[in-house]
Amino acid sequence: MSKIKKIVLAYSGGLDTSVILKWLQENYGCEVVTFTADIGQGEELEPARAKAQAAGVKQIFIDDLREEFARDFVFPMFRANAIYEGEYLLGTSIARPLIAKRQIEIARQVGADAVSHGATGKGNDQVRFELGYYALMPEVRVVAPWREWDLTSREKLLTYADKNGIPIERHGKKKSPYSTDANLLHISYEGGVLEDPWAEPEEDMWRWTVAVEKAPDRPTYIELTYQHGDIVAIDGKAMSPAQVMAALNKIGGENGIGRTDIVENRYVGMKSRGAYETPAGTIMLRAHRAIESITLDREVAHLKDELMPRYASLIYTGYWWAPERKMMQTMIDASQETVNGRVRLKLYKGNVFVVGRESSTDSLFDARIATFEEDQGAYNQADATGFIRLNALRMRIAARKKHR
Repeated sequence: MSKIKKIVLAYSGGLDTSVILKWLQENYGCEVVTFTADIGQGEELEPARAKAQAAGVKQIFIDDLREEFARDFVFPMFRANAIYEGEYLLGTSIARPLIAKRQIEIARQVGADAVSHGATGKGNDQVRFELGYYALMPEVRVVAPWREWDLTSREKLLTYADKNGIPIERHGKKKSPYSTDANLLHISYEGGVLEDPWAEPEEDMWRWTVAVEKAPDRPTYIELTYQHGDIVAIDGKAMSPAQVMAALNKIGGENGIGRTDIVENRYVGMKSRGAYETPAGTIMLRAHRAIESITLDREVAHLKDELMPRYASLIYTGYWWAPERKMMQTMIDASQETVNGRVRLKLYKGNVFVVGRESSTDSLFDARIATFEEDQGAYNQADATGFIRLNALRMRIAARKKHR
């Protein structure tokens, strides 16, 4: 293959990508451009710029993508009520297509012919990144150092960093026992004691949420306003998508909402144990289903529920840019035209309770028909006789043949 001229590296400034930056310069002998995405991880990103400059990088991109992330990726996903294997709210999965998109945009802008990432050869992220790259720039070259080098442990990475004068924060001599990933939607934890699926996560691991035992003894009430399936206000205050998520993360975290501890099936074939904090996502999922419960037709709602596992799996396995995901998104978005109104929630010690839902324009709930009191002729209960007999017809025929 021809020699690579310029690589755009997805760069955080942490141990892995700092080593990768130097390794690419040494092994590929080409210019490396760094790209750091702010998607709400809550960390200071300017140190990444300083480290890249110290490594001789001439073109450095640090982009605030929080609003785009919430508006164009997280919110569309929650219109589908997406959840993977019944528990995982896809916090890492949904961030990767955005990072890949911006990385390819930068590659085109600077004339790069290759891109690189720090995902290992054991995980899902390598697939998510690279499917995105190829979908958006089919001829791009991809360099995945973890599939090429012999630096197969943290200690080897640290030795390489020391040998090459790469500054790494060690926080004293104690190393973090967890591999973490954070953005506006969640923070994940893997590794360390979590590699034993019987071991309980250490309490001091959690960063965003209080333990339910320490959550307030009084419930917190909030009201969410929806337009076309998206939250547009909290307690009557208009907010952008990123502002909504930041606010719900804070409120949810204070009430101990959003912790999960799961073993999931990775796309590459292995089972992996991870712990997650997803306060905003936990609230959003419960509230969205509540507003849909009064604004969606029964068969539309049931069809969405049938499609959701496939949609969630597409996101988990990296197919955000695939035509089938886009087709499903078009259908999901069309279903949300009538999903307008308000949901009232009670947050209490790790729980999200729906205590009210209303839509002045699109509610399909008719109290005159649903009432247990006198319905003034709005519903003829005698109609149910023929309905039941017709639906029982096939079973009655089968039963007659059996007993005959």
